[in-house]
Amino acid sequence: MTGINYTYDRVTDSLRAGIVRLSFIKVKDGEVRNMRATLSEKYIPDAQKPTSDVKKNEETVRVYDLDVEGWRSFRINSLQTFEPII
Repeated sequence: MTGINYTYDRVTDSLRAGIVRLSFIKVKDGEVRNMRATLSEKYIPDAQKPTSDVKKNEETVRVYDLDVEGWRSFRINSLQTFEPII
């Protein structure tokens, strides 16, 4: 998916299904950030799996970044590219 027609449900459904390559503009400094991300438990190490539910915020998505092996978040409206790869 490219363009600006991303919805919270569409993004999180794809992330729960597997791995997504995405890019977004960082709020902090305006740089473009690229990552391979997921919300699928089979790709998240046991030590990194959430221990509690995170409050749903449909403007921001919290994801596990496979490249840095940690949790990151981005705003839906800052997405530049979104490509499911697995």
